Amino acid sequence: MELAYIPSPSRGVLYLGPIPLRGYAFCIIIGVFVAVWLGNKRWIARGGRAGTVADIAVWAVPFGLVGGRLYHVITDYELYFSEGRDWVDAFKIWEGGLGIWGAIALGALGAWIGCRRRGIPLPAYADAIAPGIAFAQALGRWGNWFNQELYGRRTDLPWALEITSSTDGRVPGTYHPTFLYESLWCIGVALLVIWADRRFKLGHGRAFALYVAAYCAGRAWIEYMRVDDAHHILGVRLNVWTALIVFLLAVTYFVLSAKKRPGREAVVEPGASGDEADGEVEASGEDKASDGEDQASDGEAENDVKDDVKDEAGSTKKT
Repeated sequence: MELAYIPSPSRGVLYLGPIPLRGYAFCIIIGVFVAVWLGNKRWIARGGRAGTVADIAVWAVPFGLVGGRLYHVITDYELYFSEGRDWVDAFKIWEGGLGIWGAIALGALGAWIGCRRRGIPLPAYADAIAPGIAFAQALGRWGNWFNQELYGRRTDLPWALEITSSTDGRVPGTYHPTFLYESLWCIGVALLVIWADRRFKLGHGRAFALYVAAYCAGRAWIEYMRVDDAHHILGVRLNVWTALIVFLLAVTYFVLSAKKRPGREAVVEPGASGDEADGEVEASGEDKASDGEDQASDGEAENDVKDDVKDEAGSTKKT
């Protein structure tokens, strides 16, 4: 008999009249709002305009959702295209199934398009939103709790997750709550990036690279605990290999970027408030200088008039 465990919800959807409110989608939406809110604050602190992060997110978020779904469907194609399965289910994103690797890859493409349209360097934008993405992942993982999916091996620990559903091959029991492990890990990653960015003034994409590397380090051991079906390469789950490769790429970028472009970008958004303020200061300085020149010229004119008066007075005395 378990003394304590994390209960699973009896269902992952609530109905507001005819409108379904799905827990998985709700967690994703909240995560997006948190990422944009925090990214906007960090972007302004770096010298950018308010609202720029949200404008670019209009491109990044849809691309990210499509990329995340594509990665999931491609790597778990048998769930949708094998015998007895309905391929239409591949479009039912609200039922779960987003691969973070595809979401980041295609989301970065969308962000690049948005940045290019505004003349903004993508690495600077990525640095600003990196902690927000980690917080969004922490919230999004709770969608797996609503769907009773992606849990780990059996355990009787006090924080075990109780699975009650028996659909799709599930076996009711208590398991490691890997969704909770990853959620807590992502919160730690976000706090690490915020601290490191303040301490070392990370720039040129290095804060984002730190987020990627730190996330991959945690994802590898959490993925290793999961018991859901997955493709294996040399006896190791595919996502573990993906985490390892992406981790190495992120670390390599971090090191090379630090050598090639140390420090942080001086300007992240052309024509932002900081630049406009500088321009106003320069303009006011020029105005003051021109006023001084006008005053000086006026003084010279007055002196010339006085000299002429003196000369005329002297000539009168002589006559």
